[in-house]
Amino acid sequence: MEYVLVLRWLLVFAALAALGVPIAARLFPRFAGGGVGLALPVALVVLTLPAYWAGHLAFGPVALAAGLVVLVVASVLAALDHDDLREGRIDVGVDLDRGAAAEVAAVFVAAFLFLVAIRAVDPAVHPGGGEKFLDFGLLQALFRADALPPEDFWFAGESVAYYYGGHLVSTLLAWLTGTPPRYAYNLALAGFYATLVAAVYDLAGAVAADRLGPGSRRIAGAVAAFFVGIASNLATAAKLALSALPEGLRRSVAESVATTAEYTVGELLAGADSFSYWSASRVIPGTVNEFPLFAWLNGDLHAHMMGAPFLVLAAGVGYAVYRTPAAEPRRRAALAFGVVPVLGGFQAIVDTWGFPTVFGLLWLALAFSPASPLSAVRAVRPGRALDSLLPGRGPGGEAVRLVSATALAGLAGAVAALLAAPFLFGAATATSREVAVLAATDRSSLGALALVHGGFAVSFLAYLATRYDGDRAWPLLAGVAALSFVALLGNLAVLVLTGPLLVLGWVGLRMDRPVGFETVLIVAGAGLVTAVEFVYLVEEAGPGRFNTVFKIYAQVWAFWSVAAGVAVVGLLRSVGVVVADAATDDTGRADAASTPTAANGGRERPPGPETAQENPAAANAGSATGERSVAALVGVGSRGVVAALVVLLVLSTSVYGALALDAHFAGGGEPTLDATAFVAEAHPEEAQAIDWLDDREGTPTMVSAPGTRQYFGPGDGPGDGVAYTWDANPASSLTGVPTVAGWRHEVGYRGASAYYDRVRAVDGFFTGAVDQRRAFLRTYDVEYVWVGPAERDRYGSVDLSDLPELSVAHRSGSVTIYRVDDEP
Repeated sequence: MEYVLVLRWLLVFAALAALGVPIAARLFPRFAGGGVGLALPVALVVLTLPAYWAGHLAFGPVALAAGLVVLVVASVLAALDHDDLREGRIDVGVDLDRGAAAEVAAVFVAAFLFLVAIRAVDPAVHPGGGEKFLDFGLLQALFRADALPPEDFWFAGESVAYYYGGHLVSTLLAWLTGTPPRYAYNLALAGFYATLVAAVYDLAGAVAADRLGPGSRRIAGAVAAFFVGIASNLATAAKLALSALPEGLRRSVAESVATTAEYTVGELLAGADSFSYWSASRVIPGTVNEFPLFAWLNGDLHAHMMGAPFLVLAAGVGYAVYRTPAAEPRRRAALAFGVVPVLGGFQAIVDTWGFPTVFGLLWLALAFSPASPLSAVRAVRPGRALDSLLPGRGPGGEAVRLVSATALAGLAGAVAALLAAPFLFGAATATSREVAVLAATDRSSLGALALVHGGFAVSFLAYLATRYDGDRAWPLLAGVAALSFVALLGNLAVLVLTGPLLVLGWVGLRMDRPVGFETVLIVAGAGLVTAVEFVYLVEEAGPGRFNTVFKIYAQVWAFWSVAAGVAVVGLLRSVGVVVADAATDDTGRADAASTPTAANGGRERPPGPETAQENPAAANAGSATGERSVAALVGVGSRGVVAALVVLLVLSTSVYGALALDAHFAGGGEPTLDATAFVAEAHPEEAQAIDWLDDREGTPTMVSAPGTRQYFGPGDGPGDGVAYTWDANPASSLTGVPTVAGWRHEVGYRGASAYYDRVRAVDGFFTGAVDQRRAFLRTYDVEYVWVGPAERDRYGSVDLSDLPELSVAHRSGSVTIYRVDDEP
């Protein structure tokens, strides 16, 4: 094991987090703990964006230095007391909550070491079961690049047409720690996991402290960290529960489930004996239903995983917008039009799927904030004039609120597009994509949705039930029941699951129920789950909505983990399991962000001291009789029932982790973090040649057999079934040295015509006449020709003797590498 490297990465993370603390404290002054758990993602954003921009001129030490300078300067400026500076004195203006910092550090280190242990027994970037060849190739390509974007290692001569921002972050961390790519891959995986868990812990704790009282911060953070780091969907627990049923009933239920989920009757009846860590991620037919533990066990260094911590950061900034009162219009404007666009621009290059989500979060924060959305533009005279003319409460006021929030979020998105322009208007436009409407027959069944989202949905529904007074809620609950019934009749199973969350959450937020930003996140996740049942993005990454559900569900899990931390504690508090205390902000004052002021005219909330938003302590006290009358309606009206529900929730979502980790460590070998160590053992006939090629500097172009055909779609000639196997471009994927035509993924990046033109050209080089071969070498400026097992499998015996300009540069095992010595 590379223990020194592990320690080195922890020290660098600690230094970056320390630099991020003052900036986070300025961004989140009302958060319990000062947002210390968001300090590391803040620092990574501030480090990476300047490096990204500078990297377009020169990538390497110059880009890294640019990022470090900006980060250090921003940290120092944020740490200084600005009032003292104006008076010519220098003093620190940020107070560090040492207790909160110690907690977050402990959570981060525990999560980091947990993931290091997982990766150490299975560190390989093998091509099967994921995108490790793609991810490691991107990392290697960035190490070789002298300017951004890096050259595409599967499409020589062209820039990468993929969101590579997370790999850029990984590269900067590897440079800061002096780590080669083969180790940086797994250490970066551990770092992103730990950053996500710590950020979720901190944000859930901050929301809980404001909504439920400071005493709830730690337990809410711990529950949220459990959901994002350990918990799974209910598929594994359901299989085990099925095995406990009587034989006749068991088979009947299995046959029913198999018709709507991605399982056979045999798999369902086998119980724990058929356990595979993989199957829990494939529940809804034609989709991927990953959750974080599966993703990190599988071990791809993939965009949706690296982008998750920064989506949680965006949620944190959304919460800052939500809490900032109308009396501070400059701060609201700075957050909405300064900070959020920076995060959106960053998200675009890390995981473009998250780019619109950042502004969806801003829209929800503005729409549901106690302050008017237009208070964000009151700092300018036209904004003040417009806001003063707008209606307050009532249907007209609600409509104006939604429209103005939409306009402001759209404006922030336009600013972000400018910040990410080199990517959004460059690599991201390599191929066109369109939004399609999902056929009714392809929608998810209620059973499959319940297996994937049921744990969250039940806890949220029970929590929201405790937020409503029984007498006043009956019409609303009747409407929700009617909606569910109509949804079932109309083949809209998703609305049976998400409809109650959307309705109860939305109404609660706008009708002064004792709910807060946790419910905004519940609504956000429910909206995303609902959306992918109606529309999807047409692309080459899979048939139909395969990739859309994959990427969107990953976002839902992050948001709902934060919300679950607050909801579970709120549910326990509602029956006295957790003692209620007054909700205050981190200064000990009552929730100032929720109190109307003269600046907003009191129009955001009706007058009166006892509304939930204006008096959180009163909201927490609640109406026990009213709350419990509704809770009783959904079966959670007593302490025993609630405790049993929470215990069942934890156990049912822990079964997968227990089985998967046991199997994972039982099959592990000698621990190492070397992602390429498997090559010498599993493919010794090619290992030495790959090492030789990896030692070449720069980006010399080589030609090798194309990695044609993904699993999906019609065959395309010789080499069918190559993708996701070792024979699909191991040399370019493991070294970053670009090949003329690599994996069929390039169809999604470049289009079928561009990719298959190259495939035919490569085929012509290996099988054609000498003039055709020489023209190919000139056209693509080839420097090396790789001939190994994949080339012989595709073309038979490869004879290049008619090209005297080729000489043997390296020969070992089953591989010969030719160098193009002269101009053909």
